[in-house]
Amino acid sequence: MVLELISRTTKMKENKLENISIVSDSCCVELGNSLVLDEVSFSVNKNSLIAVVGPNGGGKTTLFNAITGLIPLTNGSIKINGIDAEKGKGNIGYVPQNENLNWNFPLTARQVVNLGITKNKPTIPFFSKNNNELIENCINDVGLYEKIDDRVDEMSGGQKQRVLLAKILAQGANILLLDEAFSGVDIGSQISLIEVLRKLKDSGKTIMIATHDINNISDRFDEVLCLNRHCCAYGDPLKVFTQEVLSELYGTHSSMFKNHQIGNHGNKDGL
Repeated sequence: MVLELISRTTKMKENKLENISIVSDSCCVELGNSLVLDEVSFSVNKNSLIAVVGPNGGGKTTLFNAITGLIPLTNGSIKINGIDAEKGKGNIGYVPQNENLNWNFPLTARQVVNLGITKNKPTIPFFSKNNNELIENCINDVGLYEKIDDRVDEMSGGQKQRVLLAKILAQGANILLLDEAFSGVDIGSQISLIEVLRKLKDSGKTIMIATHDINNISDRFDEVLCLNRHCCAYGDPLKVFTQEVLSELYGTHSSMFKNHQIGNHGNKDGL
């Protein structure tokens, strides 16, 4: 009877883990002389649409860079589908902030998405028959098939975001990270992008979007991660945004970090 109960409990834990895409366990990141992320812990279920909100300098971009393995952790760990972030980054597609991208090249949507396919291949990015089919499917998935051969530099901000989304879909990513995807995008285009993302979520993708806008969060997202160097709150937007959480999220709350310094994250032993 005891063994049966243990076996049943083990299976429940395994099933729970199978439903989780990302686990951050006491994640800490130091950049130069700054403690950017401190003891950040949360877990993201598969097939979910998550908003990451917080002030400028709160660590949203740093968190995405840590999840993708672009920057090292000082302490803690991040697991992607149960494995270390560095090994699991092949499952992740990342669209950085708009200002980090150069739109001066006269590329079409088809060509941009093809660059995603050939990103890690030391070959000239020719359009094979298989590539063309994949490109067309990905662009169709983001609702831009009629603009597949239009120049991206002539598209609206929302359309550019969808082209970049198609690009990471072409890489075969199951986890999508979008940093400030709504920045400079009008309300109508934001709604169109959310509709696309919801369809992708329903098809099996896990999606996290960093945003400054906390309006309409409950209408658009399944859960919200409130980040200001640490995880202020995580969960249902209708329950998370209490006055206490908002004060912690957008206040300095320096007293919370009085023992948290470079090389010391608040533990008595200095670890």
